[in-house]
Amino acid sequence: MKSLFTAILTAASMAVVSLAPAGEPAGKPVEYQQAGTTLEGYIAVPKEVKGKVPAILIIHDWMGVAKYSMGRADQLAKLGYVAMVADIYGKGVRPDGPAAAGKLAGQYKGDRPLYRQRLLAALEQLKQNPHVDPAKIAAIGYCFGGTGVLELARTGADVKGVVSFHGGLDSTNPEDGKNIKTRILILHGADDPHVSADGMAAMTKEFNAAAVDWQMISYSGAVHSFSNPYAGTDKSKGNAYDAKTDKRSWEHMMSFFRELFE
Repeated sequence: MKSLFTAILTAASMAVVSLAPAGEPAGKPVEYQQAGTTLEGYIAVPKEVKGKVPAILIIHDWMGVAKYSMGRADQLAKLGYVAMVADIYGKGVRPDGPAAAGKLAGQYKGDRPLYRQRLLAALEQLKQNPHVDPAKIAAIGYCFGGTGVLELARTGADVKGVVSFHGGLDSTNPEDGKNIKTRILILHGADDPHVSADGMAAMTKEFNAAAVDWQMISYSGAVHSFSNPYAGTDKSKGNAYDAKTDKRSWEHMMSFFRELFE
């Protein structure tokens, strides 16, 4: 027999919902620590939550904890999840544009151990929420955060699954694949100019050597940032929103969640 939550997920995936963040934030800031650094994420809880429910950790894109990632948290809370946006950069560290964002994201992509520590600190914070079922947590990430959820998996983190939306695909330390205990879904723009064939091949080799349960869906015509309405629509820039791919990738994520949480 289906659980009540599985039934809710099925109904939610079939409903007509806005896939773009909408309205004012419904959640609130959440402050926590990592090795003496104060971090400030964002958490959204379903309005009428009772008991413990599945939770989603969201890893932000290169702009940090901002309108897009918070909107996704609100959206997931409306579907019955506790959703928390991790803060990788630190409280008050919010880039004011692409140049600053690129520098910050590059800092953490170049220091994977620190990136992983920030990811794990956020996961522990999410687990502390009284409405979270710690045995039913997944992580999703966008762009920089899409890279992040794969790094979280490589730590051996105890999560049910991770979903990477237009993330960086590479393998900086192939031996880390053996640490992965979770299922992985990669949602990738087939025309993403920021992902190299060599990087993708290295990741594939790493995952297969470690017998990781992974899958990747490539969307034709989609470039980087395909799920982000704030990215504009000019694909010639290499970063652009695509409404069709946004909808398809969201539905693929929801199907994956049903598999994870049923």
